Amino acid sequence: MPEITRRGLGRAAAAGALTAAAGAFPAFAQGSNPLRIGFSMSLSGGLAANGRSALLAQKIWAEDVNAKGGILGRQVQLVSYDDQSNPANVPSLYTKLIDVDKVDIVTSPYATAMIAPSMPVVMQRGMCYVSLFGAGTNEKLKYNRYFSMNVTGDDIKGTYARGFLECAKMLSTPPKTISILAVDNDFAQRAAESVRLLSKEYGLRVVYDRSYPPSTVDFTPTIRAIQAQRPDVVFFASYPPDSNGILRAVSELRFTAALFGGGMIGPQIAAVQAQLGPILNNLVTWDVYSPEPTMRFPGVVEFQEKYRARAPQEQTDLLGNYLQPYAYAQMQVVEQALARVGKVDQAALAADMRANTFNTIVGEIAFSALGEWKTERNLFVQFQNITDGDLEKYKKPGTKVILYPPSLKSGTLQTPYGAPA
Repeated sequence: MPEITRRGLGRAAAAGALTAAAGAFPAFAQGSNPLRIGFSMSLSGGLAANGRSALLAQKIWAEDVNAKGGILGRQVQLVSYDDQSNPANVPSLYTKLIDVDKVDIVTSPYATAMIAPSMPVVMQRGMCYVSLFGAGTNEKLKYNRYFSMNVTGDDIKGTYARGFLECAKMLSTPPKTISILAVDNDFAQRAAESVRLLSKEYGLRVVYDRSYPPSTVDFTPTIRAIQAQRPDVVFFASYPPDSNGILRAVSELRFTAALFGGGMIGPQIAAVQAQLGPILNNLVTWDVYSPEPTMRFPGVVEFQEKYRARAPQEQTDLLGNYLQPYAYAQMQVVEQALARVGKVDQAALAADMRANTFNTIVGEIAFSALGEWKTERNLFVQFQNITDGDLEKYKKPGTKVILYPPSLKSGTLQTPYGAPA
C-alpha cells in the first residue's frame, strides 16, 4: 500500500468523492415533505479520510431511520457540501444551507478547524447545532444551542493528557522526564498545554518542548533532538499525515522510550494502521473507540457490520473504529431530541438536549452548560502484538487495548516502545 502523504490523501479522497462540490441524497427522501438535515463535510483535501467515513456513517443512520418510517412522519434527506478541508469555504456553505436550501436542521463538519468558521453563521440564525469532533469550539462563544459529539469534555487543559500520564504510573520504574512535540494547530496546542500542566502534578520534568508548522515534512532532525534528551516519556500531539512522518522517523532512528505516544491523530485510521504495521507496536495514544468488550455498547456492533460492508465501495476507512460510531451517534442525538419535542423548533430542541440524556451506540451521553459531554471520556489505548499491516486483527479485541479510563480498561501496559528494525 502506498504511503500516506498530504497530497496523496487529498488525491485519493477527491478521486472517490461522492461529489466534487455538493450532494443531496434524494434516495433517502420519500414523499413531498422530507426532513432535511444539512452540513458540510470534507470529502476532498487533507481531512477527507475522516470526512468521507463520517458521511458514510450518517448515510447509514438515515437509511436506518427511514426504514423505520422516518422522523415525525417525514423521511430524512441529507443535504451536504464538500468543504474541501478548507475552513474558508465553510461560512458560505452554511449560509447556503440555511438561507437558500432551507434545511430544517444543521449539523457540523468534521474537526475543530472546520467547525469554528461555521459558528457565526449558525449563531446568527439561531440554529440548534450538534458538532462532530470539535475541541473547545464553544469555550469562548458560549452559544446555548451548541452541543458537541466529542469525548474531551469542558476542561481539555485539566483532563486531556491525564490518561496518558496515568499510563506512565503503570511503569515498573517511575519516569522522571518527558518530551513534548506538537503541531501548530488548535487541538494539538490544547493537548500540549494539558500535558505541560499535568506533568508538574505527576512529577515529570520537561526536557524538550517544541511546536512545528503543519507544513513540516522531514521530522528526522526533530526526532534526533528529542532522542538526544533521552526522555523516559514522549508525548506527541500530531495530525495525519504528520503522525505518519514522525513514526517513520522514529523507526529509522531506532528511538525508544518507556512510554511513547500521546495525542497522535492518525494511528486510529485504518489506512495508517495498514501502512505502519509493527511500527505501531506498544504505542500508547489517545483514542475514542476500540472494539474491546468494555465498549460493546448496544447497537455498535450492528452499525459496524453495516459500515464495513459498505466501506470498500465508498472507498473510505475500512474499519470504522474511530469517529464513525460518533458520527452515527451525532445523528441519534438529533433524532431523539426531535422525537421528544415533536416538531422542528430550534429553541425547544436546544432545551431538550440540555435537559436530557441520550442513548447512543457510543453509550449514554449528557451535555454540560457549554454543550460538551458532562463526563469526559478520553481513551488511551495501546497497540499490542502487531506484526504486519493486516487489518483483520483490528476488528477483534486484543490489538488496540484500552489502558485508561479504569472503567473501560481491557488490558495491561506493555513496555518499552521501540520501533522494530
